Amino acid sequence: MHTLPFDQPGRFWKGNLHAHSTLSDGRLSLEDVCRLYAEEGYDFLSLTDHFLESYGWPIADTRLCRSEDFTTIIGAELHAGRTELGEIWHILAVGLPLDFARATPQETGPEIAARALAVGAFVAAAHPNWYSLSEGDILSLGNIDAIEIYNGVSADHNDRAESWHVADVLLGKGHRYSACACDDYHANPANHDFGRGWVWVKSESLEPDALVTALKAGHYYASTGPQIHDVRVEDGSIFVRCSPVERIWVTGIASRTRRTNGCAITEAEFNLDNFNSPFCRVTIRDVHGRQAWTNPIWLG
Repeated sequence: MHTLPFDQPGRFWKGNLHAHSTLSDGRLSLEDVCRLYAEEGYDFLSLTDHFLESYGWPIADTRLCRSEDFTTIIGAELHAGRTELGEIWHILAVGLPLDFARATPQETGPEIAARALAVGAFVAAAHPNWYSLSEGDILSLGNIDAIEIYNGVSADHNDRAESWHVADVLLGKGHRYSACACDDYHANPANHDFGRGWVWVKSESLEPDALVTALKAGHYYASTGPQIHDVRVEDGSIFVRCSPVERIWVTGIASRTRRTNGCAITEAEFNLDNFNSPFCRVTIRDVHGRQAWTNPIWLG
């Protein structure tokens, strides 16, 4: 069983699911942020300002920034209650209504996540490694869609950009999430976050609702640079085609792995006999250290 996007109908659209404007703690207006992504060749953006009373409960109305070849998905970074370590929750919600209700002083992170799921949003645990979310924290959020496994601003903020460890532990225990990469752009000159992580979503349409449906179905992969052209699981083997890279891994539960390395590799086949893992995922890394990741593939 898998939700790989490669044999789904439609085409791949490049988008960022996490960014901020002057509606919260970003340095550029929502119009300027949207223009920047459109000019950089992105197909879509979700502007996810901090949904907090201190900023006036903003949900950025980016509809006027849409064009024939660029669209936006209404979203926000939700905050309510406290994590196990006492931090206020950061929960990514993409596909919200503009009138999404404000958090109450008593509301918890899991409760606001449940409200976002109830209105059909794609909901992800934002940057777990950045603020040391525990397994219990993420599990408390219920049936969220994804874990943000790469967050660009965290690379410079506290050197905790990648969150695959907690995701892999939860996957190894049988919990099912997809995995998104984002840049979390703030236009802060102290951070080189713009364009540092994104998703490629397979959909027949660039309409926002179609993109959210594809995201919730797991029909996407995450990247910081290289592209994955195809991944297939057939007859006990996994086949990978990609842009030129120097390493390809298939990883699973605990230390399970298959791997290859070389110069400008664009395809590989891995036999999964005796792999002994209920799931796997593909990681590719190019000569510059940039990576791309499939969503978890559930085997057997």
